Amino acid sequence: MTAPSTVKLLPGTEAPDFALTDARGETHSLSDYRGKNVVVYFYPKAATPGCTTEACDFRDSLASFKGHGYEVLGVSPDSQEAISSFADDFSLTFPLLADEDHKVALAYGAWGEKLLDGEVVEGIVRSTVVVDPEGKVKLAKYQVAAEGHVSELKSELGL
Repeated sequence: MTAPSTVKLLPGTEAPDFALTDARGETHSLSDYRGKNVVVYFYPKAATPGCTTEACDFRDSLASFKGHGYEVLGVSPDSQEAISSFADDFSLTFPLLADEDHKVALAYGAWGEKLLDGEVVEGIVRSTVVVDPEGKVKLAKYQVAAEGHVSELKSELGL
């Protein structure tokens, strides 16, 4: 059904660095988070039902993630304006990053072909990559479901 990009990040490999702008216009680089665990999750489109469910689950679990030393970053191909509205509308208090040219999603294996309404399209394949304090991939999950993903992730990480 889905044929995402061929690049998949594997545990133990170096996570690609990036520099993306958040909803407020501030730049975030993965290297800024060195020394911390980071959950980088890729979602297709701000304010759509599945993406809203997932983002709100991350928001509602943010204290648990932070309490266990994890930062959360959401990445989508949306514009800064779109992610700003999304963050404001749903009180999302973690950084949402604009990857408008989808280069970061591609580098992380989160961009590729997928089935949408019976049609094959190219876009974000909902994915999550957890990066350890040294910048190495701790966990990489591809083609995750929006609903229940955060709960499953917390369980896998022992939170």
